[in-house]
Amino acid sequence: MNYLVISCSLNPNSRSRLLAQEAYQRLASISESKTELLDLADLPLPVCDGADAYNNENAKLLKQRVVAAQGILMACPIYNFDVSAAAKNVVELTGRDGWTGKVAGFLCSAGGQSSYMSVMQLANSLMLDFRTVIVPRFVYANYPDFDDESVSSPEILKRIDELTQALVKLTSAVASFE
Repeated sequence: MNYLVISCSLNPNSRSRLLAQEAYQRLASISESKTELLDLADLPLPVCDGADAYNNENAKLLKQRVVAAQGILMACPIYNFDVSAAAKNVVELTGRDGWTGKVAGFLCSAGGQSSYMSVMQLANSLMLDFRTVIVPRFVYANYPDFDDESVSSPEILKRIDELTQALVKLTSAVASFE
């Protein structure tokens, strides 16, 4: 199995990036498989235009990494009650080849507690459009769950453990059906 954790924030002070880093470390420690962290802040991508954007070298690199992974975690900031445009752009640039038959999970960071269902639009799209298996557990964190440089909430750290463990189990189960 190959696992990919995508940090979908472009903000240099991103809290969702802290979630991604924590999930990557925990996933790498429990899996003997290749585990990779991809930070969109380090990979400038074009906005998907349905045409020339797919020919961009970084878009091709992104697609290669998503296609190669069997299990994917997306760490998404929540803006205006939805995942970031950068997160949706990842799905648009990688499409059916990237997401069909995969297992995906989510780690979300928001400014408050009211947006905890925000990831469902993206999850539903992946499920219905590409038959992606969605981990039925996700991490939702907000301001009090972080200190300046790390995830500080023991509850959120526990949820990250549970999410990474569920990703490994579900990815193995899905692979056994192929």
